[in-house]
Formats: sequence, structure tokens, C-alpha cells
Amino acid sequence: MPEPISAELRQLLTLHLVPGLGPRLTAALLARFGSAEAILRAAPEELQAVPHIGPKLAQDFHRAIREADVQAETALIAQHGVRLLALGGAGYPAPLVRIPDPPPLLYVKGSLEPQDAKAVALVGSRQCTTYGRRMVERLATGLVHAGFTIVSGLARGIDGAAHRAALQAGGRTIAVLAGGLAGIYPPEHAELAEQILGSGALLSESPMGFEPMAAMFPARNRIISGLARAVVIVEAAERSGALITASHAAEQGREVFAVPGPADSLASAGALKLLRHGARLVRSADDILEDLEGIAPLVAPATSLSSAEEADPSKEPPPGLDDTQRSIWDFLVEQPQHVDDLARQLGLAIPDLARALMMLEMKRIVRRLPGNRYERC
Repeated sequence: MPEPISAELRQLLTLHLVPGLGPRLTAALLARFGSAEAILRAAPEELQAVPHIGPKLAQDFHRAIREADVQAETALIAQHGVRLLALGGAGYPAPLVRIPDPPPLLYVKGSLEPQDAKAVALVGSRQCTTYGRRMVERLATGLVHAGFTIVSGLARGIDGAAHRAALQAGGRTIAVLAGGLAGIYPPEHAELAEQILGSGALLSESPMGFEPMAAMFPARNRIISGLARAVVIVEAAERSGALITASHAAEQGREVFAVPGPADSLASAGALKLLRHGARLVRSADDILEDLEGIAPLVAPATSLSSAEEADPSKEPPPGLDDTQRSIWDFLVEQPQHVDDLARQLGLAIPDLARALMMLEMKRIVRRLPGNRYERC
């Protein structure tokens, strides 16, 4: 039985049920008023003091707060055995805390365990090929055997195959839904969702009864990537929603991997495009493990630099670098640096840093090392 919902959670839930009040505005309101309770007491004129909330929006929010049917929502939460996790509260997944626009509230059914912080997201096309299904099954099985939780979106095709393979391998898996947990989408995955509850969890930021709409999936994808240490695009067409997950991953400082497919395969066009733009190529789970866990390759490189040939700190920077790229080059003068240290020391936002590093990597000016570290080439 889920624990009773506290007064504080009910207040946050009231805000969560207000149409148009997304994570960014909720964060701005909490920063201005200090608590959900104070927001609920605020007059429209006070709400207007928050940036991006004009007179009409303030009136709309004020009215919607009073019309929010919290009792009906809590009844659905209890009926379906769901619990609420608040940003900053106990049990909230730590990897999500630092992503841009983290969900203020998460609806969770099933169990989240500390080991789920060691997770990889496997996503891809709904219209997957036999090749794509075979690859995702191999990747999921290998990652589970290495102790990783598999995260995906419960969609048809690659997502569903990833969840099933993780369960068949005896591992844990987390499904992030776009719609509310009162109904499973797609409906033919209802049985799969039940199986996931035995060894994982269903997550959503949407209120219980929300039907999934197309505009909700990109926001859902940021949670998929945010929960994981890396995102693997197994198979994706050129306009696949999986590419949005890859974009979120890059902005969040997560590793992005892609499985290569036939050059003339429309089903792999998006994955091949990612590889052209700096995603890491994946042939097996070992490729992912080597990068994330620092496992040395089985075969040593054919050649290595002698100490006399190692990078000279006084070496002139390559031509054509912009200011951001030059600052990264300068900072890497002595030793490899983790991406978090680069962001902190250079004062760069993760999205800006990720773009700059990708360009430098494509130009073969820097290279990525296991553990999300970078060094000069």
C-alpha cells in the first residue's frame, strides 16, 4: 500500500494539476514564494511578480488552483497503487535532480532501487527491423549481466524489446510513460507493464488520467535520458523521436551511443546521422561497458606514443577555434578532465559544453575517454 499523501505533497499536487504550469514555471514560483503552500495562498497580483506570468496567466492560474480536483487525483493514485515523489524529497531519483527542468513531481508504480542509478537507456524505432530487435536484445542482456538497469519508454518496437530482454535476463528495467499511470499506452503493452512491476518501475510526470499526446513525448524523453548514464539509439529513422532522447542526453552531459545499420536502411538513417555527428559506435554491450566503466580493451592498441611524442603543453592551438573551444583546449593542457570539471571550471552550461566538445571531437582535436573524460588528441 502506498503511504498516505502528506499535506506538503497535496499542495505540490494541486500546483501540478494546473494546466500550463510546467516544471520551469513551477520552479520559478517556488523560488519566489518559498513553498507550494505560499503559492496556493497568493493573489493574482502576487503571481504576476514572477517572470513570464502576465495578468491573464496569473488570473488563469489563480482560478485553476481553486478548481484543481485533488481529491479525484488522490483517489486514482490510491486505486492504482501509485506513489508521488517530489523533487528534493526522499526517494526522488538522484540522476534527475541536475537535469534541466526536472519534474517537480513523479508518479511511480513499482520499486526504485539504489542500483537503478547504474542505468543505460535503450531506445529506438517503433517500426523496428529484425536486425534492430536482435541488437537491442543482445545489448540489454549484456548490460543486465553487467549489473545495469535498462531504461526505456514502453513504446512499440525497440523500447518494448529492451524491456522484455532485460526481464528475460533477470534484470531490472524502468519504463517512462508520456501519459498518466491510470492507463497503459500502447494498450497491448499492459501485460508487459505488469511484468515490469515485478522487477522495476513505471514512471510518469503526467497526472493519472492524462491520455498521451504527441507533444508530451519529447518532454517524457528528457526523463528517460536523465535517469541513465548513457543513451543508446539502437535503430531510428531520420525523424525518429529517439533522436530527441539523444539530444536531451547531450544537453544533460550523458554519453550518446548509436548502433550502426546498413548504409541504405531508412530504419537506421537517424542512428547513422548521430554517428556522423560524434555519437559513439556500439557493436555490443562491451563497447558501452568499456566507456562507462573504464574496462581496458582486450587487444592493446597497435602503436603507442613514447614519452617524447606525448602532447607538448606549449603546442599551439589548432586554427579555427571559437572562444569556447579555445578555453576547452587550454584547460586540457596537462591531463584528461571529466566533463563535470570542465563545466564547473570554465563556467559553461552543459548544453554549450556538449556542443563544443562534439565539434572538437569531430575535428579530432580532443578525444573522449572512458568515464566521460576528455583529453587532447
